[in-house]
Amino acid sequence: MSDRSPEEINDITLLGNKNVKYSDNYSPEVLETFINKHQENDYFVKFNCPEFTSLCPITGQPDFATIYISYVPDIKMVESKSLKLYLFSFRNHGDFHEDCINIIMKDLINLMNPKYIEVWGKFMPRGGISIDPYCNYGRKNTIWEKVAIDRLTHHDLYPEKVDNR
Repeated sequence: MSDRSPEEINDITLLGNKNVKYSDNYSPEVLETFINKHQENDYFVKFNCPEFTSLCPITGQPDFATIYISYVPDIKMVESKSLKLYLFSFRNHGDFHEDCINIIMKDLINLMNPKYIEVWGKFMPRGGISIDPYCNYGRKNTIWEKVAIDRLTHHDLYPEKVDNR
C-alpha cells in the first residue's frame, strides 16, 4: 500500500492499466509524472533502455540503440511505464540518431523541469559505423549548469571497451 496521497498519483493513468495502447508513432503526450517525495535531496535517477528503435529518415532502415537517461529530479519525476511507452513511440519515427537523443532530452525537460539531465544513445552499427550521441542540460544559474558543462566537456574521455556490437 502506497503512502502517497491521491493528489500525488492523480496524473498516473498508465501504470497498472492493462488496456494501454502502444503507439508506434512519436507520442510525447503519453509521458506522465509523479511528485518527488525527496525534494530536499539531490540524487540521480537512471534509466537503461536497451530496446530503443527508430527509423533512418533517409533510407527507412531500422536503427537499434540502448538509451541511457540520467536526471536529478526537482518537483516532478517521470513515471517509468509512460517513459517506456514514449520510447516505444519512436518505433516508426524517422530521425537521425542525434535528433532522437536531443528530442528525448527536450521532451523530458519540458515534462519535469529537472535540475539536471543527460541522455546518451548507443546505437548499433549500420554500414560499419556506430553513433553514440550524448546531450545534457543543467538548470541555468545553479550548480547543475556547471555540472552539465563539466560532464559535456569531459564526456567519453575514456570510452568503454565495446564487445557486444
